[in-house]
Amino acid sequence: MPRTRLHSGTTADQGLRTLPAAALRAVLREGYSGAQFRRDVTAGFLVGIVALPLAMALAIGVGVPPQQGLYTAIIAGFLTPLLGGSRVQVVGPTAAFIVVLAPLYAQFGLSGLLISGLMAGVMLMGMGLLRMGRLIEFIPFPVTTGFTSGIATVIAVLQVKDFLGLKLDHPPDHFLERLEAMVGVRNTASWSEFGLGLCTLLLLRAPD
Repeated sequence: MPRTRLHSGTTADQGLRTLPAAALRAVLREGYSGAQFRRDVTAGFLVGIVALPLAMALAIGVGVPPQQGLYTAIIAGFLTPLLGGSRVQVVGPTAAFIVVLAPLYAQFGLSGLLISGLMAGVMLMGMGLLRMGRLIEFIPFPVTTGFTSGIATVIAVLQVKDFLGLKLDHPPDHFLERLEAMVGVRNTASWSEFGLGLCTLLLLRAPD
């Protein structure tokens, strides 16, 4: 039975044994020049401009203080390339988890949110060691698009409260109940906050 070869020339089994920091040690063995360091610093700076504000915004969307998202983005962004097994691995905040983490935080608080994150990390490491990433090939495309479209719809509705400046102190967790609650407090909308949000959208849509 043929064995899968990694980019560094080792077999898949050997790649597992070289973790953690397999990618970092491979790059250092090949040699790391000052020009490469400057390119990496530039790339990291540009990615940070996008990733750090996004992480803070997603933290607000979940319901925790924005600095919590900042902490997690910095720690994950540092540890993943330092300990990762692939030089093309990408890490960053994702909006898809808002719909999962927001109800968790509302019901179990910050401690429950941290425990769920720890459990998810352990599961991901186990799936990686078992090479289960290939199972994504068996998930139909309509399932993936439906999942992402549903998440986009929920996230868009979560923004309506802040976009219109609605005074809703304790929004319900469920989608339809949240819609009903926002309709019920529609008279509390703020024109100034709506104008600020509209200007932001126009700036984002402006051509380069």
